[in-house]
Amino acid sequence: MIHRVQRTIDGKDLILETGELATQAGGSVKVQYGETIVLATATMSNSAREGVDFLPLSVDIEERHYAIGKIPGSFFRREGRPTTEAVLGSRVTDRTIRPLIPKKIRNEIQVLLTVLSADRVNPHDTIALVGASAALTISNVPFDGPVSATRVGYMDGELVTNLTYENLSETDLDLVVAGSENAIVMVEGGAEEVDEKIVLDALKKAQEVNHEIIQMQKELADLTSKEKTVFEEDESDDSFSSELESFLGERLGEAIGGLGKEERTELTDQLLSDSVSNFEQNHDESKIESTFDKLFKDAVRKNILAGNRPDGRSSAEIRELSSKVGVLPRAHGSSLFNRGQTQILNVATLGSLSDAQRIDSLSPDETKRYLHHYNFPPYSVGEVRRVGNPGRREIGHGALAERALIPVIPDESEFPYTIRLVSDVLGSNGSSSMGSVCASTLSLMDAGVPIKAPVAGIAMGLVTDEKDFVVLTDIQGIEDSLGDMDFKVAGTRDGITALQMDIKLTGITDEILEQALEQAKAARLEILDNMLATIPDTREELNEHAPRITKLTIDTEKIGALIGPGGKTIRSIVEESGATVDVDNDGTVFVGATDKSSADKAIELINRLTKDIEVGEKYTGKVVRTTDFGAFVELAPGKDGMVHISELADYHVPNVEDVVKVGDEVEVLVTEIDQTGRVRLSRKALLNGSEEGATIGTDGAEDTSTRRARPNRRPRSEDSNRPRSDSRKRPGRRRPEGSSRRQER
Repeated sequence: MIHRVQRTIDGKDLILETGELATQAGGSVKVQYGETIVLATATMSNSAREGVDFLPLSVDIEERHYAIGKIPGSFFRREGRPTTEAVLGSRVTDRTIRPLIPKKIRNEIQVLLTVLSADRVNPHDTIALVGASAALTISNVPFDGPVSATRVGYMDGELVTNLTYENLSETDLDLVVAGSENAIVMVEGGAEEVDEKIVLDALKKAQEVNHEIIQMQKELADLTSKEKTVFEEDESDDSFSSELESFLGERLGEAIGGLGKEERTELTDQLLSDSVSNFEQNHDESKIESTFDKLFKDAVRKNILAGNRPDGRSSAEIRELSSKVGVLPRAHGSSLFNRGQTQILNVATLGSLSDAQRIDSLSPDETKRYLHHYNFPPYSVGEVRRVGNPGRREIGHGALAERALIPVIPDESEFPYTIRLVSDVLGSNGSSSMGSVCASTLSLMDAGVPIKAPVAGIAMGLVTDEKDFVVLTDIQGIEDSLGDMDFKVAGTRDGITALQMDIKLTGITDEILEQALEQAKAARLEILDNMLATIPDTREELNEHAPRITKLTIDTEKIGALIGPGGKTIRSIVEESGATVDVDNDGTVFVGATDKSSADKAIELINRLTKDIEVGEKYTGKVVRTTDFGAFVELAPGKDGMVHISELADYHVPNVEDVVKVGDEVEVLVTEIDQTGRVRLSRKALLNGSEEGATIGTDGAEDTSTRRARPNRRPRSEDSNRPRSDSRKRPGRRRPEGSSRRQER
């Protein structure tokens, strides 16, 4: 039986439907908003997965290209590895629902979110999250939901919910807020230097819409839902816990306070080893380890609530900061940023606009000219593991750092470059993604990229119990793993540019959010001061190894001639000059090269193709054909002119090929263009310096003409000093075009 719940949300119908599709899944819901449709399924295995000590939950968004009526662009013409957008959407859903599923479950839970239709108007990430919650709610999986997600923006001074793709290019805020009926669970988004108060108002606005969608899911569950699977509670052995705590004594307190990461790890490992050795005859090793972990966690949290952080800092104190720029000699921009034991090497590389990434996803975006890639090698945390393709964590952290810098990256019209930033985490002890934001800013400034303002980032943490809470600034690894919140905030002096919040609770209060944002702002300003002490402003000049981009403008009617059939002409310019050439539909041409000669050559070739030939202009062209009466010189692809034999040199030339041959490059002057468009050229005029007129221009670019060394004159014969006969001079006569000297005689 098909069950359906429908409600109008922000002027469009949101539809939740179950009972028709994927009926064998644990829970299946089709979600439709506009013409975007996502099929959400949630299924749990019947038995526990052996050998795991974590919740085996997996969440995947599967984008089908048929959803937009398109065949995939891969070699196999089928969907392959998930797109970046799919990975980020999967992470958003996972981070929202994971805290709401009992951690003790060891049965595998799989949530699949298949995009069946995409109207390229309504983003499918929030729709998928709603579907995941609805599918879990009606399934047999224990789930402390439902939850909902709403995208909220800030346009023309007003908060707007459920933004479209078109709105995303206009809004100053793009914030996805996931929440339960009682509290906010997850936050992800970017902003154009938006004030903290606007962000807080946006969170509340999103929750109003979330409550309405949550009620829809409850209505659907009332119509149809499965009985939840019951998992037995683990029996706690309070007597053994007390016994172990007594055995550890004061040594446990020594391990949780005033030590560095390595010292703490060494002491903790020794305490655990001693505990196992002492109790293994009467208790399983797994029980000893789990009890030890709980005692250690409880002790750390109690200390923090009492005002004692593991490394002795106050709750709002940042670890030691240091940074430097220009650390790699050949890089276009580079930096090394340190915050405590977290160390980031960031490298900026500039390329032409043709280096922009092509996007083959369901979103309307087709290219991307600013990229941030994040790498987290195992040695950064002193581990050994397989190194391969970037995982979800690397993609997610890179996207967050990228989002933080987007508002300050100069527009293409102002800075016509593709920008790639790479953050290599050389050491990690808390918030390497926010360290990447700081290092990225330093590298961009070192490279000479005219960013609008410096950006810094900080990670906030939380420890709370039934009575009190403490918000922590600049959390380190132990505070992240044993705490209740990881709230990353990046921005400039004027406002927030990116934020991301994950919690391990079922929700947090407005009071906690407000205090976290207030402490984050103070920390951000302190970090910015430290960064600007390293490099106060963006360098005035680009790095010497960076390509130089020259901007030209051509007649739009000439674009086809520049590109050529199948791109043949523009490719030949690139190959001949060694420069890159990019053309926009408005006639803007960008020429990129690492040396002046390559740029000048490309500009010269472009002008040959796109500028009209005029009398008085000089050209350096290639001889493409010779005849008895002269040579034809290619001034531009498809544009030839003829140099009559009498205009080849300032002496008598009996044979054309005595002076020039096919393939030679010669400098010529345009002397005449007749009514039919035929171009007459002279080489002799340049040899005796009698030319008039300007060199071909470059529309504001640097003059690109180059004077070639003239060929050696043909040696004159022994009797060459005798006067020429009148019959040979023939003053005032011109041979008909196409006639030979023999015919003329």
